Amino acid sequence: MGQTARERRRAERHPLVGRRSRAALVILGVGAAMVLVHAAGFTILMRLEGEEHSWPSAVYWTITTMSTLGYGDITFDTDAGRLFSLWVLLSGVVYMLVLLPFFVIQYLVTPWLDHRRATRTPRKVAPGVSEHVLLVGSEAVTQAFAARAERSGITAVMVLEDAVKAAELHDQGRQVVVGPLDSAITYRNAGAARARLVISTLSDTANTNVAFTVRQAATAVPVSVTAAKPASVDVLELAGADHVLELGQLLGREMASRVLGSTGRVHAIGTIGDTIIAEAAARGTELVGKLLGEAVEMQRSRARILAVLRKGRLRAMTPDLRITDGTVLVLAGTAEDLAQYDEQFQSREVSEEPVVILGGGRVGRAASRALSDEGVPNTIVELEPGRVENSYSVLEGTASYAVVHGDAADQRILRRAGLEHASAVLVTPRDDDLNVYLTLFCRRLRPELQVVSRATYERNVATLYRAGADGVLSYATIGATELWNHAGFSHRVLLAEGNELFLAPCPASLVRRSLRDDEVHRRTGCHIVAVLEQDGTLGYDTESIPTSGGRLLLLGDRHAERRFRETYLGRRLRRR
Repeated sequence: MGQTARERRRAERHPLVGRRSRAALVILGVGAAMVLVHAAGFTILMRLEGEEHSWPSAVYWTITTMSTLGYGDITFDTDAGRLFSLWVLLSGVVYMLVLLPFFVIQYLVTPWLDHRRATRTPRKVAPGVSEHVLLVGSEAVTQAFAARAERSGITAVMVLEDAVKAAELHDQGRQVVVGPLDSAITYRNAGAARARLVISTLSDTANTNVAFTVRQAATAVPVSVTAAKPASVDVLELAGADHVLELGQLLGREMASRVLGSTGRVHAIGTIGDTIIAEAAARGTELVGKLLGEAVEMQRSRARILAVLRKGRLRAMTPDLRITDGTVLVLAGTAEDLAQYDEQFQSREVSEEPVVILGGGRVGRAASRALSDEGVPNTIVELEPGRVENSYSVLEGTASYAVVHGDAADQRILRRAGLEHASAVLVTPRDDDLNVYLTLFCRRLRPELQVVSRATYERNVATLYRAGADGVLSYATIGATELWNHAGFSHRVLLAEGNELFLAPCPASLVRRSLRDDEVHRRTGCHIVAVLEQDGTLGYDTESIPTSGGRLLLLGDRHAERRFRETYLGRRLRRR
């Protein structure tokens, strides 16, 4: 029979209590043994000097000497006795100033402080809290979602089982509720019945339990969960989940959509209302070498250039900006507008060059599947033989992909995979250190190659860009963006880590300003790229901010978004 979560917690606590008890007995036993041995030595040396002292006097002398008090009422006259006194003094310093304080702090003070912090961590939300989002656990995705909610002024409550972790987040300003994740009472205390959405990003088995339990507390609240395995989707839906997000599949597809290819073809990466947001590489088109102003005049379609990227970084939208082989245009328009752009600029005389995918895990296989569906030939480099064939055989005979077994850090293996003729490389392993290495390695082998890399931790994003990545995507940001859009909040489109399109209310101070006004960028780091009209359409033909209200479509990172909301919307947010 399997253990319940409460039994597991009790089983986990008992070994900890046992270890503390054993450590306490060892430290106290060492102290008692030192006192007894030193007292016996004191008695023997005093007899050699012709003095007799009782056993209580020996213990008294030992403790006062070990503690460095040394009243001086009992002393030795011989050198041997004085050397013994020094030894007792030094051993006492080590024990009383090192071992004993360590025991007190580690096993008495720290647990007391943790208990004190845990007891003041909320067990329920205020009765007036409603339309909030419940985030179960403190994984990278939920942390990213909570930070985004804070910047947007939306209430997000994290439900945690670990009281110490909850206290830490509570001290950082997060709203938390502590309780067993397998108890319906926890979700009732968290106001699940009044919530807008419940999100859980734990393991597949834990998410199944959470979905079941939430349904006991609130039958109508939408529940979104993540799934690591495709086989878990049906089970999670049976458990009560309304929306199951396969992060590995999603990240793979998103990485594949960032492969710009070698023909200048438009790649849709998201939508804002009825408007499609897309990327198109200048490489392979007649735009290379032109100025941005000239490119705008050349366009016959209504697709608007929202931003210009080079090596994953935004470039100033000035008419004299030179378009190079490495330039990426961010476009907005209808499907018809983008089709007209393709018809004008796409190079149809040449076929798409292949893509090399480093890593045959879930993300790598999903990327390969997405590229194959688009007719882009690709090769997976996987170290473990049989991994890709066994998991990916459904595509045999229908998809254009190949497999090369070997170490991706070996130049000979990359040559076999066709790196010399590839248009792009996708770096998909879970290890950020390995991804930095592979990104730098591929960049040195082919400086003109497009490299899209995966990041697990946000702190490594900047390092991957410095290593040469043109784009970086991560589980946390991809998952948080997808869940955010599913929740029905203001829609966001992720270009890459550090570059995101998001909507914000139009402040009165910016009405009638030109969209190209540089003041907002100077003050906040955000670029105003378009205006979302009141009817929900994206006014990408508008050159100035109208007086009729609406919302602004901005481009920037989380720090720029925070500064914009603080500067123009008056929201003072806690910095982390």
